[in-house]
Amino acid sequence: MSSAQNSDSVSHLTQREAAEIDETLMGPLGFSVDQLMELAGLSVATSIAEVYKPSEYDRVLAICGPGNNGGDGLVAARHLYHFGYKPFVCYPKRTQKPLYTGLVTQLESLSIPFLSVEDLPLDFSKDFDIIVDAMFGFSFHGTPRPPFDDLIKRLLCLHGYDQTHQKRPVIVSVDIPSGWHVEEGDIGDEGIKPDMLVSLTAPKLCAKKFSGPHHFLGGRFVPPVIADKYKLRLPPYPGTSMCVRIGKAPSVDISALRENYISPEFLEEQVESDPINQFRKWFDDAIAAGLREPNAMALSTVGKDGKPSSRMVLLKGVDRDGFVWYTNYESRKACELCENPHASLLFYWDGRNRQVRVEGSVEKVSDEESEQYFHSRPRGSQIGAIVSKQSSVIPGRHVLYQQYKELEEKFSDGSLIPKPEYWGGYRLKPELFEFWQGQTSRLHDRLQYSPQEINGKRVWKINRLCP
Repeated sequence: MSSAQNSDSVSHLTQREAAEIDETLMGPLGFSVDQLMELAGLSVATSIAEVYKPSEYDRVLAICGPGNNGGDGLVAARHLYHFGYKPFVCYPKRTQKPLYTGLVTQLESLSIPFLSVEDLPLDFSKDFDIIVDAMFGFSFHGTPRPPFDDLIKRLLCLHGYDQTHQKRPVIVSVDIPSGWHVEEGDIGDEGIKPDMLVSLTAPKLCAKKFSGPHHFLGGRFVPPVIADKYKLRLPPYPGTSMCVRIGKAPSVDISALRENYISPEFLEEQVESDPINQFRKWFDDAIAAGLREPNAMALSTVGKDGKPSSRMVLLKGVDRDGFVWYTNYESRKACELCENPHASLLFYWDGRNRQVRVEGSVEKVSDEESEQYFHSRPRGSQIGAIVSKQSSVIPGRHVLYQQYKELEEKFSDGSLIPKPEYWGGYRLKPELFEFWQGQTSRLHDRLQYSPQEINGKRVWKINRLCP
């Protein structure tokens, strides 16, 4: 997820500066047009995916102009297709150069429909959820000519729906809202008012006039030599993201936040009879899907005062005996488990619309098991376990840094770092499982496994619970 950056702290480019940077990128710095276009289009697609999920906004119309801005729109349409959207493309003035004809061929190979201006509905609101405005970029000047002048007017008409409270498609403009002056913005306040602006390389001066809820910066390709030459102040991109939000995220109505889950049915005849095997199956699915930290689980405990507490920990082992994690034996959760050796675990895999809840009794793992795992950890994590007197009050981070530095120096010779006595593992022995699969209209699947004895053997009974 992209983080937010104050728009006042980000540099804005004049038209001349933007043109010079492009010339430098494609000249002495060795970038090609198609490289920059690919990165720009990917940035647009990822920005859209940050805000408008395909489960709610899947029908996308990309209106592409004849220049590089239109090429960015074509690339974005391809990536949006692979992200799960249903893109349509309107490309009325095609550029007959290999780069652009190649992009068209790529989209046609994906069976993405190309619509002529005549094919477009007069009212965009009934057929599309997102309109990508990729008609004109920062090099455009003058008055839009047909058919783009009419297309811009159609986008302007969509703003009337705000007054009537009718649902309308959101407008996403690529770098410059089409028809705006690159530096002065929406002269006369009569131009497109996009819901999202995706600035590329760096925001242009007109972006200061943008008042929509979502402003993103994309095009993660600016080398330090250009940033230094133009004294650019650009926000850091989080992680591997191709976009970063500029400005404050819009306030939202929390009560209106909801996801309409779309998942395969989770049926009794399809599940494993043993819940451990079913867990492993779903866990492997989460790993295969590339979900971040699929072994993260919420651990809930209750002490003798009857007050529950929860925190996220990491699963470090699962077998027939139960679920294993490691922690400080003097922490709050450890104290509560000492008073009440029962707990619940909750796994949530957002990308798969799945949850697994496990309840059971808890016991410490053997010292040998804790010792073995402790020394399998990175040395920094071993030192961190010694330094952290978990849940105790400290005056500041400097205390941790100082103690860590001292121990790092002490064990710099590579000698064995002893496991502290107050650190080790727990194992939850499951007594109840629930597997949850999100479904449309809140008709979720919930299958509960509970143990029972049949002919002296412990077996698991499966019941479907009402969502």
